[in-house]
Amino acid sequence: MRMFLIFRLFKLFRYFNSIKLFASVLASKRFELITLGIFLGFLVFIGSTGIYLFENPANGGQVKNLFDGFYWAIVTVATVGYGDISPQTTGGRIVAMALILVGLGVLSFFISIIVAAFNEEMDELRENSIYAELNRFDSFIIICGFGRVGQHIARQLEKDRMHFVVIDTRESNIVKAKRLGYLIIHADASKNGVIENAGINNGATAVICATGDDVINVYITLTSRHLNPDVRIISRANNQDNVKKLYQAGASNVIQPFEIAGMVVAEYIGQPVAFEAILGIIREESHIIMGTLCVHPGSFIEGMSIADIDFEQKKLMLLGIVSANPEHQKHKNSYPIKNQHFYFNPESYFVLRDGDLLVVIGREYAIDFFRDQVEKSRLRNGSIR
Repeated sequence: MRMFLIFRLFKLFRYFNSIKLFASVLASKRFELITLGIFLGFLVFIGSTGIYLFENPANGGQVKNLFDGFYWAIVTVATVGYGDISPQTTGGRIVAMALILVGLGVLSFFISIIVAAFNEEMDELRENSIYAELNRFDSFIIICGFGRVGQHIARQLEKDRMHFVVIDTRESNIVKAKRLGYLIIHADASKNGVIENAGINNGATAVICATGDDVINVYITLTSRHLNPDVRIISRANNQDNVKKLYQAGASNVIQPFEIAGMVVAEYIGQPVAFEAILGIIREESHIIMGTLCVHPGSFIEGMSIADIDFEQKKLMLLGIVSANPEHQKHKNSYPIKNQHFYFNPESYFVLRDGDLLVVIGREYAIDFFRDQVEKSRLRNGSIR
C-alpha cells in the first residue's frame, strides 16, 4: 500500500511543466519584479513606521510595537483589511488612505507585469505546440507566405488531405490562417532557426516559397537548400529576371503566376470552350480529373511501351510523360523542364523507364485502381527478389 502511495506522487509531475512555465515567466521579468519589490518594501516600511508613530498606545492607538505596524501595513497594501487594527487618529487615517491608494497601484502594476509576461510566453508555447504536432507527421509541406497564392495552395492541400504548415510575418495573414484552422507559425521564414524548427530536416517533403517578394523568396530558397540539400523547393517568381536567380539559389521549380495568368487569358480568348473543359478538370468540378503515376523500379509497367499498356482499356487517357532519362530525348514533342523533359502525347513505341512520371486524365477511381496495380506489382516483385 505504501508503494501505491508513492506512485500517487507521480501525479505531481504533470504540474511540473506549469511550474516551470511560471518560473520562466518570473525570470523574464526579473528586473521589473525586483524594482517593484524594492518599492513595495520601502512602502511597507514607511507605512508601518508611520502608523506606529500615530497609533501607539501613548496616543490612544492599537499598534503596540513595530511588528504590529508591519502586520497592519501588509494587510492594508494587500487590500484585505481584517479590521482587527484600525486607525483612531487623524494622522493614522491619512497614512491608511495613502497606503491603500498606493497599494492599489502597486498591485495593478504587478498584475500587468505578470499578464504581459504570460502573453509573451503564450506565443512561444503555441509555436512549441505546433512544432510538437509537426513531429507526429510522417511527411508535410512548408508553405512560406499566406497571401493569395499561398491561400490557394493551402486550400488545395487541405482538399487533398495533405499535412502542411504555414509560415508568415503579417498579422492579417496569421489571423486568417488561424480562422481556417491551419497550423501557422508567426515568424520570418528566411531565418535559419525558423525553417529548421519547422522541420525541414524532420519530415518536410517540400518547401513552397509563395511570398509576394522575389528577394524574400530567394533568401528562403537559399536557407532551405543550405539546411536540406535534398528537399524539393517550389518558388514563386513575380519578375522574369529573377527566375534564373531562384534556380541558382537552389529552387527545384519556379512558377510565374502572372505569366501563367496572361497565357490563360490568351488561351481563353482563342478557344473558350476547350479552356473551360480543361479548367473544369483542373478544378475537379467533374468526375474527370488529372493525375500522375510514377514508374517505380520493379513495377510491371517498367520496360513496357505505351502500346502494351492499353490506356483505353483502363479508361484512361495519357496526356504526357515527365522524364529525366536521356534515352527518351530522341522522341518528339519534348518540352524542357529543369533537369527533365515533358513528352506530350508520346508515340506508341515510347518505352517507360524507372522514375518516369505519367500524366493521365480519367475518372478518379480508374486512376486509383491503376496506381494500386502498379504499387502491388512493385511490392510483389520486390519480395520475390
